[in-house]
Amino acid sequence: MASALAATFVSVFIVSLISFVGALTLFVGKNKIQKLLIYLVGFSAGALIGDAFLHLIPEAAVNGHTIAISIYIIVGILFSFVIEKMLHWRHYHHLDHLKEEKKSKRKVKKIKMLGYMNLFGDALHNFLDGIVIGASYLVSFPVGLATTLAVVFHEIPQELGDFGVLLHSGFSGKKALIFNFLSACLAILGGLIAVWFVGKAENLLVFLIPFTAGNFNYIAGSNLIPELQKEPRFRKSFIQLVSLIVGIVVMVALLFVG
Repeated sequence: MASALAATFVSVFIVSLISFVGALTLFVGKNKIQKLLIYLVGFSAGALIGDAFLHLIPEAAVNGHTIAISIYIIVGILFSFVIEKMLHWRHYHHLDHLKEEKKSKRKVKKIKMLGYMNLFGDALHNFLDGIVIGASYLVSFPVGLATTLAVVFHEIPQELGDFGVLLHSGFSGKKALIFNFLSACLAILGGLIAVWFVGKAENLLVFLIPFTAGNFNYIAGSNLIPELQKEPRFRKSFIQLVSLIVGIVVMVALLFVG
């Protein structure tokens, strides 16, 4: 448990540092970042799918695949759907009010509120990331490492988007970076709690591992792959496919670690 705790802490701390990637948009430029981002999204989708099907589901079914495992995977998908739906509903609810109002102090306050709402949603997302990373390291180091890499590559485009929302909401570049980092630090709390709780009640792993697989499949299938489908040009679409396959290949390579 001590080794899992140490590995979890290092991993979630690295994941938290990813929040500073938003600073790249200030120095490199948004347009250049956008050109590379779509390929990173493809790699991220491949890593999440690969981790789910090559690491998490096989570990969950190590003693035989049961109907319970399938149900836990479905619960992970449904949970992600509900959380995303709740956050989107609040987001668009406020946007509707913004459209109805004229430029005013009240409108500025509502735009600012969107930034804080985004921070809250991101904090919850990071907390859950910490939990799945901690639970994965309790299974084995290779599974924990694979899950960490999948989360890291998913977090890069996510954090770039969150940073842009905060800037749009009126945050200064410095303030946006600080608040984004504080939100990301919830991953550390989630990771430590997961290791402590699961260490006390190992039966939780029976649920958390397939639940995480469902969560990763939802993110890849609902958020990332639809973004790739927006590109109609053959050359770029082919590069996206290659980046997606590379993400899966990295997860295959991690099967031989440890």
